[in-house]
Amino acid sequence: MTDHLSKSQAAEQSENAGSNPSSNPTMGEMIAERFNRRDLMKGILAVSAMAATVSPMAIAAAQGVNTTPSFNFKEISSVSNDQHEVAEGYDADILIRWGDKVLPNAPAFDPQAQTPAKQAGQFGYNNDYLGYIPLDGSRRGLLVVNHEYTNEELMFPSLPGRQDLRNVAFKDMTKDIVDIEMMAHGGSVLEVARGANGKWSVVENSRFARRITAETEMEITGPAAGADRMKTSYDPAGRKVRGMLNNCAGATTPWGTWLTCEENVNGYFWGRVADNHPEARNFRRMGIPGNWYNWGQYHDRFDIVKEPNEANRFGWVVEIDPHDPNSTPKKRTAMGRFKHEGAANIINADGRFVVYQGDDERFDYVYKFVTEGSVDRANPANNRDLLDRGTLFVARYNADGTGVWLPLIFGQGPLTAANGFNSQADVVIETRRAGDLLGATKMDRPEDVEANAKTNMVYVMLTSNNRRTPAQVDAANPRADNRFGHIVEMMPTGGDHASTTFRWEVLLRCGDPAVATVGATFHPNTTKDGWFGMPDNCAVDADGRLWIATDGNAPSKTGRADGVWALETAGPARGTSKLFYRCPNGAELCGPELTPDMETFFVAIQHPGEADEDDPNAKPVTFNTPSTRWPDFKDGVPPRPSIVAITKRGGGKIAV
Repeated sequence: MTDHLSKSQAAEQSENAGSNPSSNPTMGEMIAERFNRRDLMKGILAVSAMAATVSPMAIAAAQGVNTTPSFNFKEISSVSNDQHEVAEGYDADILIRWGDKVLPNAPAFDPQAQTPAKQAGQFGYNNDYLGYIPLDGSRRGLLVVNHEYTNEELMFPSLPGRQDLRNVAFKDMTKDIVDIEMMAHGGSVLEVARGANGKWSVVENSRFARRITAETEMEITGPAAGADRMKTSYDPAGRKVRGMLNNCAGATTPWGTWLTCEENVNGYFWGRVADNHPEARNFRRMGIPGNWYNWGQYHDRFDIVKEPNEANRFGWVVEIDPHDPNSTPKKRTAMGRFKHEGAANIINADGRFVVYQGDDERFDYVYKFVTEGSVDRANPANNRDLLDRGTLFVARYNADGTGVWLPLIFGQGPLTAANGFNSQADVVIETRRAGDLLGATKMDRPEDVEANAKTNMVYVMLTSNNRRTPAQVDAANPRADNRFGHIVEMMPTGGDHASTTFRWEVLLRCGDPAVATVGATFHPNTTKDGWFGMPDNCAVDADGRLWIATDGNAPSKTGRADGVWALETAGPARGTSKLFYRCPNGAELCGPELTPDMETFFVAIQHPGEADEDDPNAKPVTFNTPSTRWPDFKDGVPPRPSIVAITKRGGGKIAV
């Protein structure tokens, strides 16, 4: 780890971040065995030999197959620079930036004179998930935004570089800086509207405007509420907690609420407990303490020696009512505790609500939660506590292309007192360890998981895993040292998302298809700018088409920037990808969200200005020396994470 690694990179590279000690099979092993059996059965080895001399595109053309992608736009260049770029004929307008006013009494942004009180009313840092909730169709609505983490080296002019325990022991940090960071976390609720000129803006002094921070009081609900392991000196009852941390992806619900997901919460805690401490095994599985922040130096609740149970109160899905700025956010513990990347959902045919979730760490699992009750479409208020009761499942992928959802229920199978589980509260607090015991399949960093309501397909973004060894794969497997990731497509049995079985396929192996050893499987129609690596977030538009956002593309890795790609998932063009929008230097693409009429594409640009972290010659970045000053490009103004609204000139649907 170098002195300019971001906290996102630290989360990815940390050797001790929640390691999975189980002997469960890896996704790589399942793919290897799956492809070996299937290829032999279908004679694909012979077809592959023919394709070595005759391209699939030529074969398709000879058969008269139309392989033209359904996405209609002119692809842009993938080469990184200090600007962003969108496809020709579209405008990409900055909607809001870090530090801009959210609450009515918030002051103008002054990067030289930041305070916790100012930041508490301003737009937070590193915007991630975006959700659009209509108020007046696709022209006025609520935009809900996660603020995942902070890059203090880019935020504060007083800091000479990144602060961490290993390199500089937080020597330049102060309590004031820490408190500003805490106010820059959480989320924002914005009322947004599209004007007569087609441009979007944030509605000033909106009654819906809200900032949620690391100090906002929240309610703990579900099986873990009131459990002894949730009790602290601040909350002896174990039913309320201050703040939410590292909120990454998320979702909105049909009843108009916002599901925001806590991911790398381990990084906020420091201290060390003895090996025989009651929470020691739990902490190891979650990678606690991460020591990425020094908040515990000034706030006892982030010191696991002083308040060990505080860490159990983070790592949940939080439900928020954005229509009421005075409502209390609720941590829905029935949905499990791990490093949540998202909470994509769908109403099942029987009316129950199903939420798919990924645990973003190498060798961790894919989950789903099926509610006990059904969604009341006519009376949204009746769904208020729907997510407190239901069954949490973890996925096992079989080599024959089938899969099983394994229920995480106290008292069933190994989830008993003999293995340290004395209640359902213990099961949800230690969801990862419960998955280990049930034999779930180890995945290559499952990030976003999205369900397509038009097709019932479910897509799992597997970002990367550079720690998988050759012993875990063979020639037919996607890759050892999987640096570019892949996408798995799941099909619930009979279209029933509550079913305990499913089928699966590898939709795409990512990376440069021009490099044979990479083993990428993009359609031959994909251009040199169209392929990508490290799929992260995704979105399904109203026509059922899949859009992929990436995190990790950089000149030293792939020779390109991060951005959002359109990906064909069906028909003769399946596997064809096109680059629609590109991020500026150092940034990743988060939160892709389209309005219901598909005329606006909101995207979140996170951590612009970071260095190329895998380039050994890259210079550390600071407030004064970022890799870009996007989006303001003014001396003395640092790069600012921002939301971008993309629209077609003259109006019309995106990419149609």
